[in-house]
Amino acid sequence: MGTMAELLSDEDIGKALGALSEWRLEAATLVREVELADFPHAIQVVNRVAEIAENDNHHPDIDIRWRTLTFRCSTHSAGGITALDVSLAQEIEGVLEAMPA
Repeated sequence: MGTMAELLSDEDIGKALGALSEWRLEAATLVREVELADFPHAIQVVNRVAEIAENDNHHPDIDIRWRTLTFRCSTHSAGGITALDVSLAQEIEGVLEAMPA
C-alpha cells in the first residue's frame, strides 16, 4: 500500500479554492453543489465522476437530490483535505463544464 497523503496547509487550501471558485470549505472538506437541467443529466455527471474516481482510486461523497448534486471531497484516512481532493475537485469541475447547459 502507498504512503498516506499529506494534509494541505490552510494557505494551500486557500489557493486551491481561489482556482475552484464554485467550491467552498466546510468542515475540512471541499464542497460543491450544482443544479443540472434534469435528473438524467445529474446521473450522467455522477456516472462520469464515478469513472474518474474509480480510475483515481479516490472517491467523493455525492448527495443526489433530483437534479441537484452535492460533491464532498476529503481524504478520510488523512482526516482532511489533501492534493488528491483538489485534483478530484478539478476533475469534477471539468465534467460539469462539459455538460450542456
